[in-house]
Amino acid sequence: MESVLIIGSLIGLLLLRVPVAFAMGALGTVLLAIKGLPLVAIPQRLFGSMDSFELLAVPMFLLMSNVLLKGGVGRDLFAAVQAWVGHWPGGLGVATIMSCTLFSAISGSSVATAATIGTVAIPEMKSRGYDEPFILGQLAAGGTLGILIPPSIPLIIYGVITETSIPTLFLAGIGPGLFLATIFIIYAMVYSRMGAAAAIEKAPWGERLRATFMALPTVLLAVVIITSIYAGIATPSESAGVGFVVAMIMTFLMGRMDWAKLKLAVSDSLTTTAMIFIIIAGAKVFSYAITLYLIPQAISGYLLANISSPTLFILAVGGVLLIIGFFLEALSMLLIMVPVLLPAVIGMGIDPIWFGIFFVVLIETALITPPVGLNLFIIQAVGKARLESVVKGAWPFALMMLCTAALLWVWQDLALYIPYKLF
Repeated sequence: MESVLIIGSLIGLLLLRVPVAFAMGALGTVLLAIKGLPLVAIPQRLFGSMDSFELLAVPMFLLMSNVLLKGGVGRDLFAAVQAWVGHWPGGLGVATIMSCTLFSAISGSSVATAATIGTVAIPEMKSRGYDEPFILGQLAAGGTLGILIPPSIPLIIYGVITETSIPTLFLAGIGPGLFLATIFIIYAMVYSRMGAAAAIEKAPWGERLRATFMALPTVLLAVVIITSIYAGIATPSESAGVGFVVAMIMTFLMGRMDWAKLKLAVSDSLTTTAMIFIIIAGAKVFSYAITLYLIPQAISGYLLANISSPTLFILAVGGVLLIIGFFLEALSMLLIMVPVLLPAVIGMGIDPIWFGIFFVVLIETALITPPVGLNLFIIQAVGKARLESVVKGAWPFALMMLCTAALLWVWQDLALYIPYKLF
């Protein structure tokens, strides 16, 4: 009964539109006060939640992606990919997804990926006769690859919460990320075969080489970041810091960056970082409180007693996350649900690395489902379109993500083959 009241109180605060960070922080404070615990523990928890070397990667990756966004790097990346595949059926759709995939290997952010590629791809695709809902839906979905293909900010936070290896989580995200990108590309090609867009002439070799040369620094930056992490040369935080410095130097040398743009990039990164860390701090207080009330253990015990099959457990978790995804943004889902579900996950014998990837795929789905799908609003703003058009174009991609989540359970090596059998 106690668990139901506490969870119900949190849901009630969220329905009253209390910001997630303050809802969790305030409720956690009240729960600690009821227990008679000294409230001096709260500022200690708040500071401790942010005193993490692993979390340093979050502002660094945000800084890097914002520098690349303000430096117009997405234009070069899209032009290079378009030069090679633009003449394929649905070539611009293919180029859009491939560009999102490549940029995801740098940014770690769905918002940055969607905004960067969207600013370039939307006008180009419209000029070629692609339907607006398809354009917007594809970009909203393609942006979500930024939180699955490493480096991924949600995977970093999941690793901190669960104390699992962040490089291993990164490796596990590669297979599902590339699989999703592939089925998005196939869908774009099939869609175009139905007469959705005008064909593009094959680019001459000179144009291909010129476009590739312009995009080469960005591709090399992605290779350096990923290689340094997987080769053990640098931690994710260190590679993110190096990536930011290299991105800044690169954009200045290319003449794409000035001090005004850099100031704006830092300001945007600071705002997003503050939002993320405030939510983390509030979640830490709430998590500490519910642990003292033994709520995770109670929920875990209830699930283990009533659901004996891991398949039914994953099905139930997937259903709950889909419903919560209609009302909570991605980071809040992660910070509220993972501490509650993790004991049951371990009790069921489910690999926490696999569960992290499964969780993020469902978070991806939440990013493109109304009413609070963040990528829907990002693409709506970039494309200056109606939200209904974005939602109409995004639902087939949401369905593909759900099918991928189901496939992950049936074929777990889609996520686990690379970290466990190749490395």
